[in-house]
Parts: sequence; structure tokens; C-alpha cells
Amino acid sequence: MKLKVTVNQTEYEIDVDVEEEQPQGLGPIVIGVNGGSNPIPTKASMTAASSNAVLAPLAGSVARILVQEGEEIEADQVLLILEAMKMETEIKAPAAGKVSAVLVAPGDAVQGGQALIEL
Repeated sequence: MKLKVTVNQTEYEIDVDVEEEQPQGLGPIVIGVNGGSNPIPTKASMTAASSNAVLAPLAGSVARILVQEGEEIEADQVLLILEAMKMETEIKAPAAGKVSAVLVAPGDAVQGGQALIEL
């Protein structure tokens, strides 16, 4: 390649060798979490709840259970406390009745919709 350069009003012709740059290719393209090395489950399974079960409204862990099997309860009585994201949620009885089974224990992790207590 020839270039014309002017220095102090004097023109010079210069031959220049130009090396062409090799275009950089794209690196690996990773789509998703960890590029597929840590697959995320697409389904969760839970056992079916009976029609008289008290269900968890959200995912969390059982902080405290305030009732026992065989205990008579009133409507809106607090049955247990769930902890989720450093907040406590009171789980109340939907109606008066008797506790037939406590299905969780303190410290258990639960999913939203999971049966906690059967009445």
C-alpha cells in the first residue's frame, strides 16, 4: 500500500505493508443457568391433600406448631407459624373442629399448597 505524506511542504511516497487482522470469532454461547451443568427440575411432586386439610399458602419452613393431634380448635385459631424470607405467617383454622393429624414438624421445609394439618 502506498501513502503520500507531506512534511515541511515536501511530499513523500511511502510503501506500507499492512497485515490484515483476523476477525475474532464468538466464544461459546451459554443459554440458561450454568449452561446446563445444573439442570433445574421442571415439576414438583406433592402428595394429595384431603378436603379438610389446612394448606400452606406459601413456601417456607415451619417455625412453631401450636396444636396437637386430638385437640379441639376454634375457627380462626392460630395452628402453626410458617417462616418465609425472615417473616412469620400465622396459619389459622378455617373452621372449628378437631385436629386429626399434624403432617409437619418444626424446621420442615414446605411448599405452597402442601397439607400441614388435617382437621
